[in-house]
Amino acid sequence: MSVKIRLTRMGSKKKPFYRIVAINSEVRRDGRTLDTIGYYNPMTEPADIKVDNEKLQKWLERGAEATETVNSLLKKANP
Repeated sequence: MSVKIRLTRMGSKKKPFYRIVAINSEVRRDGRTLDTIGYYNPMTEPADIKVDNEKLQKWLERGAEATETVNSLLKKANP
């Protein structure tokens, strides 16, 4: 079992809102998470991205892998 840092969908129909979470790789998209690291709101202009860098570093040190989508969001959040 490996831990991934990925997005989980929140919000209502046609109004998505995503949380950046640490989650077991075998759990479904909206399943039970280990920790919430931040959020991403694509509905605002510009998109709102908030990340707790301390939690992110803690999970990366433990061996968690970020998905491609989360990597691109992290680059946008921390230029």
